[in-house]
Amino acid sequence: MSSAESRTKLSPEEVVTVALTLDPTTVASFAVQPGASGAIDQITAEVIRSAMETVCFEMATFVSRTATTPILNQSNERNATVHDWRGRLAALSVGIPQFMLSATLPIDFAIEFLGEELYPGDVLVANDPYHGGGHLPDFNVFAPVFHPRADGTDELVLIASIQCHHGDTGGAMAGGYNVFAKDIWSEGTRYPLLKIFERGKERRDVVLTMRANNRIGGFVGDLRAQVGAAQLGVERLGQVIERYGPETVKAACDHVIEDTKRRFRSEIAAWPDGTYEADAYVDADPMGNTDIHVHVAVTVEGERLIVDFDGSDTRPHIQAWSTFGNTRGQVVAQIASLVDPNIAKNQGFFECIELAVPLGCCLNPVEGKPVSAGTHHPGVEVCDAIALAFAQLIPERVCPQSYKYGAPRQMWGDVDPRTGRPFFDHGGEVNAGWVNGVKGVDGWGALVASNGNLIKASAEINETIFPHFLRGRNYITDSGGAGQWRGGCGSLFMKEARTPTYISQYVVNQYRTHPGIAGGANGAPDTCYLKVGGPAEAVVRVDPSVTGVLLETGERLVYHFGGGGGWGDALLRDPSAVLEDVWDEYVSVEGARRDYGVVVTGTVADMDLALDLPATEVMRAELRAARPSGTSSGGSLSGAS
Repeated sequence: MSSAESRTKLSPEEVVTVALTLDPTTVASFAVQPGASGAIDQITAEVIRSAMETVCFEMATFVSRTATTPILNQSNERNATVHDWRGRLAALSVGIPQFMLSATLPIDFAIEFLGEELYPGDVLVANDPYHGGGHLPDFNVFAPVFHPRADGTDELVLIASIQCHHGDTGGAMAGGYNVFAKDIWSEGTRYPLLKIFERGKERRDVVLTMRANNRIGGFVGDLRAQVGAAQLGVERLGQVIERYGPETVKAACDHVIEDTKRRFRSEIAAWPDGTYEADAYVDADPMGNTDIHVHVAVTVEGERLIVDFDGSDTRPHIQAWSTFGNTRGQVVAQIASLVDPNIAKNQGFFECIELAVPLGCCLNPVEGKPVSAGTHHPGVEVCDAIALAFAQLIPERVCPQSYKYGAPRQMWGDVDPRTGRPFFDHGGEVNAGWVNGVKGVDGWGALVASNGNLIKASAEINETIFPHFLRGRNYITDSGGAGQWRGGCGSLFMKEARTPTYISQYVVNQYRTHPGIAGGANGAPDTCYLKVGGPAEAVVRVDPSVTGVLLETGERLVYHFGGGGGWGDALLRDPSAVLEDVWDEYVSVEGARRDYGVVVTGTVADMDLALDLPATEVMRAELRAARPSGTSSGGSLSGAS
């Protein structure tokens, strides 16, 4: 640990003592750090970084309070970032990590394409996956922040960016997730780069065009919420520049990026040199092409970190494509989760990772391939593969930053009987699943860490907006992956239609399930059934996808969300922790015996559960003896593979 880092752990009295005993040379080493834009003291640099992060938080909150649709004003699927004059990521605050980290490339393209045609008062919008984006529903709205020079010209200093998921993109299918699209144009309208405001004036022709290419009435309201957030970011960042001066702000950006690089490289240097390979799979793409393959080789050489995806799926006919920008964001999000969380998340991470993603593989498609579902799968399997590779290296730090949504559920109908109007539900309700255990902590809660501050809307809110009833929200016993630290439970979700409702759904994690780490078992699989409650012969199991299935009034969608993977050998779990899990109905009496070798007597119903420790010792010895030589628990729960 450096002396600068260790000082943060001292009491105020100790800090004073240290300060009095430091010689002037040591003090100077803390005070001034040179950067490309000049010298800056660390305190000022950190104050400016904190200010930029606060602006990010304010921009994101602005969207949540002004947007018109639930995916933004309830679920908070918005991501705010600040970039420097060269487009480098300088600060972020709240949002979904992978998507905040994919915001840089569209801004890089704008700077390169427009150059001197960026002006004060401009606000731009982009959503094109093949100009740096992830998939069409994610609209990136950003605005340059200028400062006037003495000669009357304007200097570009920062860029405020706010990325939001929108509920429709045009195209052949409502909702922005046309998982059966043959190309990107069937998925929706591409906007590589548009000025929605120029020199402070709204481009009404652009707004009209965008409105004409979207089915949802609230689209323009959401878009204007983004524009307002970007303009607020410009105002707040302008105040920071006015207070400290443009050169100081630029120097602060240089400093925080260099500081991230220095600290991240010091972590890399502490890892054992070598190449660590791993594989992850998606059950199938929406068309049923099975075992979409992600292969990674992670190489550590001193301070160098090389991440190479050569060997990943190259079948040209599959429909599982993650764009380079999305893949890049997933890589950094997973690796950033493995190191000191106090390292600022900015361009420094990107500059320390040598990334190789062959053009034409499923993680870097040639232009034109459909990518709506691929942002999720194989996008998040990038994180699974990297996590499994690093589990060979630093297992105590590893938790896969992934989820198994498939594609967000789309439900729509011609008439909501309460309003007489059409409706479109993006499937934004609370889910619980895929939460991994980590060393020292069981999986817990309803949302995986990779969702960031995403909030899934409550049943009460959704039932007031859409003509559905939520009939079930319960954890599923024995669904969390067994381990020394147990994976979080999956959950049962039941949704009943109150009026004829069409549904499209893509389901993964049915066979290739959420991975355990360090010998922990995989989580239980996902399953989804439609038209439950109607004629038995009409019930549909989704495997892997359906589109436009009609739920009649009173019929249900029944979804079993899978569990998270466990961490470590399940036979090392404290038997008293297993007993607590049985009391909480996370684990059954039978599951305690089968998966943990823990013998529990009694029942929850009779309130007489107890540990039989002598029988537990015998059971665990038998289970260990039955294992293949050199293995721990590993594997999957019954029903998973």
